[in-house]
Amino acid sequence: MALVAWPALKQGSLSSNQWLNFQRRFMPWANLSLVILLITGFVQMTNDSNYTGFLSVDTVWAWAILIKHLAFVGMVFITIFVQLSLYPSMSRLALLAEKRPKTAASEQEKLQRQEIWSLRLNLLCALAVLLCTAIATAI
Repeated sequence: MALVAWPALKQGSLSSNQWLNFQRRFMPWANLSLVILLITGFVQMTNDSNYTGFLSVDTVWAWAILIKHLAFVGMVFITIFVQLSLYPSMSRLALLAEKRPKTAASEQEKLQRQEIWSLRLNLLCALAVLLCTAIATAI
């Protein structure tokens, strides 16, 4: 979403209402991808010959897996924050903007900054997961 839809919104080719609708349609897919990442990561980790036990962090492989887990937990917390706090606030603000457009403008900028921050942080966590997976696979 950060790589595809956000540039379209910044260029003005995607309106705020289309952005909110896109987010709502994207949420189930984001949640499903996190569940699949959790399951496949667990299966791959426990079946790997480098796995020596729970919280046994004595090799480069174990450190890569630990950092991967921390990045995954970060992605989960960001997703929870965005879906349970940020998106509902944006929906409420869209309703408020119809009645009081001047009041909603500053709040909308604040929410957009939070969303940009969340998208970038989520992208960094996803890149960390991929990098750590590559490191663990190479070992």
